[in-house]
Amino acid sequence: QVQLVESGGGSVQTGGSLRLSCEASGYTGNWYKMGWFRQAPGKEREEVARIWIRLGRTYYADSVKGRFTISQDNAKNTLYLQMHSLKPEDTALYSCAAGQDIRGFDYWGQGTQVTVSS
Repeated sequence: QVQLVESGGGSVQTGGSLRLSCEASGYTGNWYKMGWFRQAPGKEREEVARIWIRLGRTYYADSVKGRFTISQDNAKNTLYLQMHSLKPEDTALYSCAAGQDIRGFDYWGQGTQVTVSS
């Protein structure tokens, strides 16, 4: 049974930093891609960052470019999202997702809350 478990969320002030982690278990293959998504109350889910594992390519939403960095550690089966210069508009539930191929994401975590106060 594949599981993605996020951690590292919390409450910080504007300008602060957090590092989110997403530990994957129960999957014996190699992920094609992994990503971070966020959803704030009353808003649609937004893809924040994505990494194509074999290609080493990354994607960032314009709203986080230059502030967030996605990375992964194969040995630890863990995906990370380093977040700097956090803003109140970054407040949301952050979830990780993993995909086996070029199609959509197959597995999702439950999320970790990030709250940025001004």
